[in-house]
Amino acid sequence: MNAISAYLTTLVFVAQQRLGKATKGATAVEYGLLVALIAAVIITVVTLLGTNLSSMFTRVASNIK
Repeated sequence: MNAISAYLTTLVFVAQQRLGKATKGATAVEYGLLVALIAAVIITVVTLLGTNLSSMFTRVASNIK
């Protein structure tokens, strides 16, 4: 995950250097990178916690019955 974050940060930095300081605000590319990074974080968290959450909901459901 850190490698992806570092890669995306470097990619944004290089893009800003090539475009120069004349551009202000976030461009569509930067928004796309942010969305991709957020999606990667969400997928990682759901993958890591999915099994634990599933077992917790199963336990709660069995206790309710």
